[in-house]
Amino acid sequence: MNPSPATHALTQRLSSCYTGAVHDVLRAMGHERIVLPAGIKAIEPGTRLAGPVWTVSGHIDRSLSRHDTLLGWCTLLSKTPAGHVVICQPNNHEVALMGELSAQTLKARGVLGYIVDGGSRDTDLVLQEKFPVFCSFLTPSDIVQRWIPDRYGEPITIGEVTIRSGDWVLGDRDGVVIIPGDIVEEVVTRTEEVVSTESAMRQALIGGMDPVAAYLKYGKF
Repeated sequence: MNPSPATHALTQRLSSCYTGAVHDVLRAMGHERIVLPAGIKAIEPGTRLAGPVWTVSGHIDRSLSRHDTLLGWCTLLSKTPAGHVVICQPNNHEVALMGELSAQTLKARGVLGYIVDGGSRDTDLVLQEKFPVFCSFLTPSDIVQRWIPDRYGEPITIGEVTIRSGDWVLGDRDGVVIIPGDIVEEVVTRTEEVVSTESAMRQALIGGMDPVAAYLKYGKF
């Protein structure tokens, strides 16, 4: 199912923000534990990824056959909803949880991007696909006879952050921030206001305004 026009519009608005501003807005609203571990970065620096979240988790199981693990992986790809960002907690730092064919498949199915607290591979080929991938390491090791997904759309925890399907995510060069789904509209609106204020303050500073005076006028720095 494709996302609604309202969801698409909110995704576009969020993608025009940046993680630092979103983080500051969320903290001002009383939210902590909203930033994924610093090791999770885009495989292509400068990548920006925004949208509603769909979660998946899995685990290592070396008793499974090649067929079992590949069928499990293809099931994950099949279940992923269009217009969403997949966030995966694989519960291992051994194998790659994304590769060229999978990136190509998700992109063709209308998925916005993929974030994993784990590995990715086929990096040059994934980059050619221009499919946004954030991961914590690169490795040639694959999932075959090693890893299986076990939960779809249920809460997962990465670092200190609990993530639920229906939350929203923004990733950029600085990292990845998670926005609770029930306040995302307010957060985006407030962030847009912050960005506008920062633009005005930036011009004032460039024009020679004293930093203390700028802080007192604009209330931020």
